[in-house]
Amino acid sequence: MTAPVIRPLAAVHLREALTAAADGHAPEALAALMHIDNESWQAITGRLAALGTDLLDVLATTANGGTTP
Repeated sequence: MTAPVIRPLAAVHLREALTAAADGHAPEALAALMHIDNESWQAITGRLAALGTDLLDVLATTANGGTTP
């Protein structure tokens, strides 16, 4: 079985979500995240876990201007 991959469009949606979070636009961040496909979600969460974090922490840090809440 091959490892899940982050599809290019999912990467765009993730970038849009992080940008929206950084700008304080939570509804737009959520909308962008809702467009990410399941396989890409698995790949994103797997890569973040390997870095010792998760998406909620990344979004919170982004929303706080790059500082840990």
